[in-house]
Amino acid sequence: MLSKEGFKDIFDLHFDAIRSYVFYRCGDIELASDIAQDVFMKIWEKRASFNSNHIKQLLYKMANDCFINHYRKEQCRINFAQSIVPEYYGELTPEDELSFSEFAASYAKTLEQMTEKQRTVFLMNREDGMKYAEIADCLHISVKAVEKHISAALRLLKTNLL
Repeated sequence: MLSKEGFKDIFDLHFDAIRSYVFYRCGDIELASDIAQDVFMKIWEKRASFNSNHIKQLLYKMANDCFINHYRKEQCRINFAQSIVPEYYGELTPEDELSFSEFAASYAKTLEQMTEKQRTVFLMNREDGMKYAEIADCLHISVKAVEKHISAALRLLKTNLL
């Protein structure tokens, strides 16, 4: 078990190095600070089962994983934003433009209403074209769990968009 004093010592010793590591990867000091804080929050939350052997390697591994997760989520957001703009936007009638913007707003609002796991799984499948097995492997969940999240996301979309 990690005590408050032990955690404070680990935090004081490694926080700046972890933040710098993430900063070198992303170039954004605020994002680097947020990710470093998330890493230490996870350590604090798991302090009951925490073993302080190899702490430095663990912190860097966790920081790397958190950065990759953030990057993937950001890519999904960017892909979604780009996908809702039609290619021939200028050729639409004003009614079509209004309908499209209302639909896009409803779609975005529905995505926000999904749980984080549902949204992640749904966008990985629909936007990135990943297969259920690939998603399960990437997120470390079962294929059945992926099917459940996709099903729930589709039900929510059907309810909100129809």
